[in-house]
Amino acid sequence: MERESSDEEEDRENLIDSNERKISRSSFEIGELQNRICRRFRFSKRYLFAICLPIFLILLYFSIDVGSLFRSVSSMKINDSPSNRMREAELRALYLLREQQLGLLNLWNRTSINSEYVKTNSSLLPNANSSSSVNTTIENENVLFEDFRSAVLKQIKLNKEIQQALLSSHRVGNLSEFLDDNAEPPGISGYGHGRCRAVDHSLEKRTIEWKPKSNKYLFAICVSGQMSNHLICLEKHMFFAALLNRILVIPSSKVDYQYNRVLDIDHINKCFGRKVVVSFEEFSELKKNHLHIDRFICYVSLPQPCYVDEEHVKKLKSLGLSMGKLESAWVEGIKKPSKKTVEDITAKFSSNDDVLAIGDVFYADVEQEWVMQPGGPLAHKCKTVIEPSRLIMLTAQRFVQTFLGKNFIALHFRRHGFLKFCNAKTPSCFFPIPQAADCITQVAERANAPVIYLSTDAAESETDLLQSLIVVNGKAVPLVKRPARNSAEKWDALLYRHGLEGDSQVEAMLDKTICAMASVFIGSSGSTFTEDILRLRKDWGSASVCDEYLCQAEQPDFIADNE
Repeated sequence: MERESSDEEEDRENLIDSNERKISRSSFEIGELQNRICRRFRFSKRYLFAICLPIFLILLYFSIDVGSLFRSVSSMKINDSPSNRMREAELRALYLLREQQLGLLNLWNRTSINSEYVKTNSSLLPNANSSSSVNTTIENENVLFEDFRSAVLKQIKLNKEIQQALLSSHRVGNLSEFLDDNAEPPGISGYGHGRCRAVDHSLEKRTIEWKPKSNKYLFAICVSGQMSNHLICLEKHMFFAALLNRILVIPSSKVDYQYNRVLDIDHINKCFGRKVVVSFEEFSELKKNHLHIDRFICYVSLPQPCYVDEEHVKKLKSLGLSMGKLESAWVEGIKKPSKKTVEDITAKFSSNDDVLAIGDVFYADVEQEWVMQPGGPLAHKCKTVIEPSRLIMLTAQRFVQTFLGKNFIALHFRRHGFLKFCNAKTPSCFFPIPQAADCITQVAERANAPVIYLSTDAAESETDLLQSLIVVNGKAVPLVKRPARNSAEKWDALLYRHGLEGDSQVEAMLDKTICAMASVFIGSSGSTFTEDILRLRKDWGSASVCDEYLCQAEQPDFIADNE
């Protein structure tokens, strides 16, 4: 028992001693480690200071404007982004477009000065005695110059549109003031309709007084063609009557057209302030005891004297008129009439006879530049002498107010019977519909008009195709024709109330009047209907620099063979 007890105590003693020894050893080791660390720290703090000092200085340098540092870093990242590169490219494009716009505006201002110079020098040209070819050349040059100005203007406006498109994504800060969306580029405001401005006819005119003797008459003979030809014939007869000091007798409706339905005879006399024309009815009342043509002189002799056939002579005699034999003033044909002067007319047609008849003067080529000047060759107080009646004028104005408005193009599109007529000429004046549509579209672009008035004898198959092909800036330009009578529409009420509704000559004159009121007119070359419209436009002052014959600078791209 004792043995066992002593063993346990010995073991406990041994265990305690062993732990004590371990504890003593561990304490010593820890103390020694601390001493080593302290020695090493003291040894390395010089190195730590040497490392930390530069880092501290760097942080101190950048800490002066940390915000700018971050902004710079952020900016560098943004600059490298594709969106910012696109932004910079757009701003660069805006800058270049701005420079281009300034250059174009400078060119525009120079053309404005040149335009004024051209107009000034045109007004200094000699009077109506000037050669028509010279005047035509000047007009063509003016048109070409206007085309150039129009092209410059178009580029300026296109430039502006591009700038606005680029600027739309940059509406921040002062950039929004870079361009005013609603502002016109400086120096071109109000140009718009001026592109097809009215022709200035303020040149000095050469005129003569028409002071007829009260007992001397000139009987007008007009037989060639239709109403437009006859109106031109009457205008020339007035010139002849003034040269010969005679009162002009308007033909009877029994042998000619009913002029009193389309013309105002009283208007003619008012223009001259005296009795210069009389109707056949008034003439027959004055000469009821002796209706006789004392002398009948033919202006043209070929293909037949006065271009009068037996049928027309019979109609004249049916009026109770008696006449002598037709005589020719000279050998003159209708195809290539020679140029005549005032002296030629007075030498061949002067007579002491009371009643003189001359026929047919439609083909007369007498003092062409003088006769064709605005207002004609005679001194009077009206814009033009031969013009539509008051009823037709008012009806035309009401139609324009109803359907067209102030700014419209008028197109005389002659087709019926024109194919054969034009193809007999060199070059032909009959154009395929697609080519005609292209020419019309070009004029519509220059005129910037929203609608086209169509005066035509073409079939619907042609006009429908024409309408489908006239497109400006992706938008169809409507072709407007006079509609059929409709009691709900009041624009034509005056004609209806006065019994003029449905009269083909009244409707033709109404078409002419509407066309003469247009901002721009496109006519058919070779048509006297077109020529009479051009005369009215010139006399009324409505002629435009954009007026032209259909495809006048071109030839048909296809021409059929002759029969």
